Amino acid sequence: MDATLSAPIGQLLDGRYLVESQVARGGMATVYLARDVRLERTIALKIAHPELAGDREFVDRFIGEAHAVARLSSPNVVAVFDQGSTGDLNYIAMEYVPGPTLRELLVARGRLSPREALDIIERVLAGLAAAHDAGIIHRDVKPENVLLGNGTAVKVADFGLARASSGIRHTRSGLLIGTAAYLAPEQVISNAADQRTDVYAAGVMLFELLTGQQPHTGDTPLAVAYKHVNSVVRAPSSVNPDLPPALDALVTLATSRDPDLRPADARSFLHAIKEVRRGMPLPPVTRRDLPVGATSGAAGDGAGANGAGPSASPAEGARPDNGALTAAGGHGAGTVAVRPDYSVSSTPYQAGGSPPANRTLVVPIDAEPDVAGGYRRGRQNRRDRPYLEPWLQRWLFSRRILILLAVLVVGAVAWWLAAGQYTSVPTVARMTVSTARGDLVNSGLKAAMGHGRHSNSVPAGQVITTDPAAGSRIGHGGTVLLIPSLGPVLITMPSVTGESLRQAEQAIHADGLKWSPPSYQTSASIPAGVVISTSPVAYGHWPKNKPVTLVVSSGQPLPDFVGQQIGTAQAVAAAGGYSINPVADNSSQQPAGTVTGQQPAAGTPIKSGEVITLEVSSGQGSQGGQGQVAIPDVTGMSAAQAQSTLQAAGFNVQVNQGMFGQTVTSYSPTGQAAPGTTITINVGYL
Repeated sequence: MDATLSAPIGQLLDGRYLVESQVARGGMATVYLARDVRLERTIALKIAHPELAGDREFVDRFIGEAHAVARLSSPNVVAVFDQGSTGDLNYIAMEYVPGPTLRELLVARGRLSPREALDIIERVLAGLAAAHDAGIIHRDVKPENVLLGNGTAVKVADFGLARASSGIRHTRSGLLIGTAAYLAPEQVISNAADQRTDVYAAGVMLFELLTGQQPHTGDTPLAVAYKHVNSVVRAPSSVNPDLPPALDALVTLATSRDPDLRPADARSFLHAIKEVRRGMPLPPVTRRDLPVGATSGAAGDGAGANGAGPSASPAEGARPDNGALTAAGGHGAGTVAVRPDYSVSSTPYQAGGSPPANRTLVVPIDAEPDVAGGYRRGRQNRRDRPYLEPWLQRWLFSRRILILLAVLVVGAVAWWLAAGQYTSVPTVARMTVSTARGDLVNSGLKAAMGHGRHSNSVPAGQVITTDPAAGSRIGHGGTVLLIPSLGPVLITMPSVTGESLRQAEQAIHADGLKWSPPSYQTSASIPAGVVISTSPVAYGHWPKNKPVTLVVSSGQPLPDFVGQQIGTAQAVAAAGGYSINPVADNSSQQPAGTVTGQQPAAGTPIKSGEVITLEVSSGQGSQGGQGQVAIPDVTGMSAAQAQSTLQAAGFNVQVNQGMFGQTVTSYSPTGQAAPGTTITINVGYL
């Protein structure tokens, strides 16, 4: 029976990874400290929970994490060495980082100094930049996934939710992927994810490093997620007034609710941070769907009397009659000037400098805040477009527009009657029932449960098929019947131990089970052809389609007669039901009647009536020179016992120590040898 390794501490996985202790445990996997015995190095072994081994979607995502990170080569990303599976365990062998997480540092320190925060966030962005360059999006950037090693090592870990940037839009069944406190607005609204969602999470993390708190909190993760959609991330200086305004600008730049206003990827954000640290102004961030080139104007244009932090958002201010947006926040009141571009300007961060008197966030003309955190064009006043009215009125009342409207109406009705009112049944086979139900509801359909069926190929709790079948046409709001799997048919294993192989196979067949070719092993007490053991054991429940394994006796093993007298060997053979054919050995220096060789070798299965050939010393070779003596059989002894026995017989001993025990598994040479010969014993080898 396949054994599930539910507690792998102390076990050697795949003959290579020795699991030593548990480091951390999550909802999907557990991380262990392990040793690679092949390369003699310490590693971190991430092992998925065994109960998730049957979830194909999870296993694919788990393996995909290893494939994604293995493509990266960066000192700021935890390296992946290997990936494999043993039984029900899927594992990833990773670099071991002997240090705390960034979350643990924040819990211990509360908040960090600006220099420390920027040092850490730069290294995080360097790791994310390597992923973004390779087309990989992390999608779960947070302090828990940042490891702090010895010295200044900072490494990004846990790419379990990573995906290739090409083609990412939605997650199946509408599931929201990520941690609520660091979700970008577009992830909450439409599950859209690209490099800019990682930039947003990095900006939230920078806010947390500088202030010791998260920008948005709530009673539930859903409440926090919707705050990211409807509220801007405030300036860090609103929490810690000692922070310079350039840090406010960096956080505002990265956490804009409009993804087009953020840096395009982690490398762009990293470049902006380095420019600020050198005392340079932030580079312009231009919206991609509008023409670029207008300047932000003079520093004093539209500015109020007091400075305003970069966190001052147009969504938080009022619009006075003069066309400027007045913002609140930061160190004081300020203005948001109306300009036809989306560039963000800020006074450079210089050590020891004081906050500037005015700071300006330039937004597009006629811009109004929208729920995504960006801006949209406002509605123009009718007085600004009087030339449109006469032409529009004539166009609406012309015959051509009436004909066009009629054609459109007829086409829409025809489309609705032919195809619009129908949809296709999605493929939900091999999904769990809850996931399948969610997919159907998301497709505008209803789900109903049918009678379960046994299946030898679909695990219990997953969907076998649907009625109507996948791909069939069905009306919107129609009901789809789900047929769940009850798992394989289980049969009680009969007791066949002690029966002949033929009888055992007949009994197994009669109970509806199958068997695989038997394996044989010698037995001193069980006759040949008799079943020694079975897998599963008797009376255990076993899937009908899974073969039963039988272990059958191949007969008693042939003793080692070398060194014994021929009379003793003949007595043993007579008791075992086989006979001896002695052959004279005239060259042996052993005393006459001593067995010097045998065929077949010791340990070979022997059947009743078989003839064994023994070479027997005639005593003629013992004249002229020192004779040989029999080498004692030390197999199964401890190393100390074997060494003492061989030395007592007049031999020298050399010990080879293996990894798998403390008993002698073999020795060389065997048979006879001259006194003083060195006998090599192998201890703990398979």
